[in-house]
Amino acid sequence: MIPASVPVVMSFSGLDPTGGAGIQADIETLASHGCHTCPIATTLTVQDTRDVQRIQPVDSSMLIEQARAVLEDITVSAFKLGLLGSTLIVESIHSIIKDYPDVPVILDPVLASGAGTTLSDNEVIEAMVSLLLPITTVITPNAHEAHALAPEADNLSACAMAILEHGCEFVLITGTHEDTPDVINTLYGNNRKLETFNWERLAESYHGSGCTLAASIAGLLAQGNEPLSAIHEAQEYTWESLKHGYRIGMGQPLPNRLFWATQHEK
Repeated sequence: MIPASVPVVMSFSGLDPTGGAGIQADIETLASHGCHTCPIATTLTVQDTRDVQRIQPVDSSMLIEQARAVLEDITVSAFKLGLLGSTLIVESIHSIIKDYPDVPVILDPVLASGAGTTLSDNEVIEAMVSLLLPITTVITPNAHEAHALAPEADNLSACAMAILEHGCEFVLITGTHEDTPDVINTLYGNNRKLETFNWERLAESYHGSGCTLAASIAGLLAQGNEPLSAIHEAQEYTWESLKHGYRIGMGQPLPNRLFWATQHEK
């Protein structure tokens, strides 16, 4: 007997050879939420756990062909967007997901590496703002990314309001890069601040934490959760993944997104 189908999330993300971020992070996270991932590589990268050395966006026509082939065969319950790499990739993804207006879109606006190396220039950012924000359900920028997406704003609340004005439904600004004792994430929607979330600040900075959060929201929405519930539960899952993280290289440790699989009852 064929088992009941599981929710499917299409992930447009970069290919990270460390396995810490990008597509593998999405696959591990979505599997943890009982989802199947259809991965579409947007960008090839040369990187280690310390920094990104080079990125190469994939051929946009191949990206479109891959996504269209899958979408004509499989029902997708959410789209997750990560590193995009070029304006042509942004335009290509927009041309695809605009045809599925009822499918939630979760955008992790990857603009720089954890070490600060720029991964998206101003043209890519402008394309994201004009083409992707109007069709985004939840965007998860850190403070630096929020300011880059709304450079005219003078504080994070103003950044969120500006992003919402472009049509995005929810903005979750993460506080990992802020100088606060706890990590304070702030959720905005309906032209106002909706909620703040306080999480214990861990000692390390993790490679792939943003991918984990956005993919977790995508998976929970694909499972039929309401956005507010999905956003809260995804933060809890991400924090646990970081708390149980591990170091396998000489740079940042990686989230243990499969922490739940190795926990045993005592």
